[in-house]
Amino acid sequence: MALRFIRLLIPSGATAFRAGSAVPTSRIHSGVPSNLQYGWWAYVLGERTTPRFNKNSKIITVDGNLASGKGALAQKLADRLGMLYVSEPDIHYLDKMTGEKELLDSRFNGNCSLEKFYTDPMSADGNSYRLQSWMYHVRTLHYADAIEHLLTTGQGVIMERSPYSDMVFLEAMANRGYIRKQCVDHYNEIKNISICEFLPPHLVIYVDVPAEDVQKKIKQTGKAYLQNVPLAYLKSIEDAYKKSFLPKISEHCEVLAYDAVQAQDIEKVVEDIEYLKFEKGPWPEQDDVSFHHLRMLVEDKQKVADLTCIAHFLPEVTIGAHEYDETYYAYKSLPGKQYAPGYNEDVGDKNIWLK
Repeated sequence: MALRFIRLLIPSGATAFRAGSAVPTSRIHSGVPSNLQYGWWAYVLGERTTPRFNKNSKIITVDGNLASGKGALAQKLADRLGMLYVSEPDIHYLDKMTGEKELLDSRFNGNCSLEKFYTDPMSADGNSYRLQSWMYHVRTLHYADAIEHLLTTGQGVIMERSPYSDMVFLEAMANRGYIRKQCVDHYNEIKNISICEFLPPHLVIYVDVPAEDVQKKIKQTGKAYLQNVPLAYLKSIEDAYKKSFLPKISEHCEVLAYDAVQAQDIEKVVEDIEYLKFEKGPWPEQDDVSFHHLRMLVEDKQKVADLTCIAHFLPEVTIGAHEYDETYYAYKSLPGKQYAPGYNEDVGDKNIWLK
């Protein structure tokens, strides 16, 4: 029997994003979780979602190739519109969600490496698809956190990429021969049974930067592992955006596209957003009942994570039972991991028997 080891210890109902600071930024799960949790009784007793919504209660994603200026645009828009900006997650997103003081070993985070992908995308150990599969898993959790914040507070969220656009990397990897067809089939099956449980963004903003310019910007970062990213791979990402993702997502949400210069004119982008009627897609059809069910789902992060796991054998993302046991007990042997948070003597937890 083959098992994929996925560590996920997220307190049920924990809120990933906290507002209240002068400049809205993302805050990650930390500390002992609150016992106050939204549930059926909250709904029965009158808790409703729609009364807290306003014109900026939206999910907006900013998409584009690597080093296209997505983050700068997203943050400026969030500041201008009073929305919450959340940066793009990385492979260590779970560490940040669970409040780890230090990032844990990669074997507890998808057993993959971004650096290795860029230096050896054809690696025989399956790192490329393991990375892609893990990032879809992480982006789905990240998107669930964004929806939870919107439904809980009414504050809109602007984020970089989403599980909806994650497929551009899959297509680019497949086109370059980095992954097998079986991996593509595996990914699409997972996406088809998971993405349907959520609502797409209200708006997708695409920053269109030519692959040649992207390659130059990447090299200017000075990061050694990014110095030899093939131009053909960057062009494949660009093609996947323009030929696959944008045409399809435009059927379900609003889409705005800008080049690198236009994206710097924040007032013009804000003006374009204000002209949109947001009548496209499933959001206008929702009511407090459907929002209740969606909120119940997105606050249960274990349930969200389970959506991205299927019991299929694929060498790139599966491990044997003995290796699973070894990894599981290695994780449990880490400080503060043997029991639930607050119940571990080895990290100084007190009065355990009184809790």
